[in-house]
Amino acid sequence: MEASRPETGSRLGIIAGGGRLPLYVAEAARVHGEDPYILALTDESEQDWAGFDHAVVGVGDYGGLSRIFAREGIGRVVLSGAVRRRPEWREIRPNIRTLLQVPAIIRTLLNGGDDTVLKMVIRLIEANGVRVVGADEIAPELLATEGPIGGVAPDADDRRDIAAASAAALALGALDVGQGAVAVGGRVIALEGAEGTDQMLERVQALRQEGRISRRRRGVLVKLCKPHQDTRADLPSIGADTVRRAAAAGLAGIACEAGRSLVLDRDLLVKEANGAGLFVTGIVPRVGGEGK
Repeated sequence: MEASRPETGSRLGIIAGGGRLPLYVAEAARVHGEDPYILALTDESEQDWAGFDHAVVGVGDYGGLSRIFAREGIGRVVLSGAVRRRPEWREIRPNIRTLLQVPAIIRTLLNGGDDTVLKMVIRLIEANGVRVVGADEIAPELLATEGPIGGVAPDADDRRDIAAASAAALALGALDVGQGAVAVGGRVIALEGAEGTDQMLERVQALRQEGRISRRRRGVLVKLCKPHQDTRADLPSIGADTVRRAAAAGLAGIACEAGRSLVLDRDLLVKEANGAGLFVTGIVPRVGGEGK
């Protein structure tokens, strides 16, 4: 896949949440000839954006976003990084195009799953005439490839765990709850909820330390897109820190969806995985949750 090229009068905007993904996307955009404008979300983005044109905006400030889009000539937007907290209804700042949608926005924030909320956000942004694009369009080199990523490959027991965790992750995603699951000895022992992957792995580590999980069986983390997910936002991602947490939890490795998940800082991830003797592999989910 080739990266998107700049369009006349269509500056790229990056709405930046937490984590390092927004920085990777911004740097990749520059490599591909873009001049990205960063819209750093208040209390979410922790990166130093001094080297980029940027502004800080509230999570629910659609009026502020629309003014920046117009002022900076932004015609395309990437949603990138984690958002830990949904805005309260009092924090919603509509523009004229979204004013009548405020009741529906509040209902979605109160009752919708993460994917439902993200689809709403995409609709609201595109109501400004701005096209939302995926991070993979700007930085296709971040996409996971099929097969081992590094020097370690899964064995037969690992593949059984991958199949079990894949089935669980797909079922969980269909409920718009999470994207990840952990299986040990062919049995699912952890599902990702609103707390995210890192905290799920900490739970697995605690269960291991308490003797609730056999120390003789290692297990696998699987991360997949939700079945009905809009892939322009919140693609599953893994990085070196994911590898370190998986190792601390006693797992044998990580499987992520090839072509629909992001591998951050690949060289460091491979170094960490090889050093810990963990495999990292890209899989294509099959019917029934299996992957190869």
